[in-house]
Amino acid sequence: MEQKEHDKFMRMAILISKQNVEKLLGGPFGAVIVKNGKVIAKSANKVTTSNDPTAHAEVSTIRLACKKLKTFDLSGCVIYTSCEPCPMCLGAIYWAHIDTIYYANTKKDAATIGFDDQFIYEELDLPMEKRKLPVIQLLRDEALQAFKLWDTSEMKIEY
Repeated sequence: MEQKEHDKFMRMAILISKQNVEKLLGGPFGAVIVKNGKVIAKSANKVTTSNDPTAHAEVSTIRLACKKLKTFDLSGCVIYTSCEPCPMCLGAIYWAHIDTIYYANTKKDAATIGFDDQFIYEELDLPMEKRKLPVIQLLRDEALQAFKLWDTSEMKIEY
């Protein structure tokens, strides 16, 4: 794909982010997923209007793309996002098997206006017992039963 095409899709993501703020629909983030030069899905951040902390632009766009393509595997797709993805979105992009991430604003730009994800990156680097959010394991033996069922299930799909 030529640079002109990349710029076109990034401008789309940026426009979505601006319109989201102008229309009071959510934070200043937009994303577009493209496959073979065609837009598959696009969305903005919908956290505050949907009361869903996972409704970031990238995650919302991934959900729409998966629904449209009827698959959880977005191999062959690229994502254009108006800002460097946060840890949650980055994880979702990896799980979706998206080929490439193009971004505009940096995480430092986002931190400047109050969207600071650095503490999550720092927390992930710590052993669980040193994190601010308590993480306590319970009933592993009982929970393993579901894993054993999945391991022998005929609907098991590797991903």
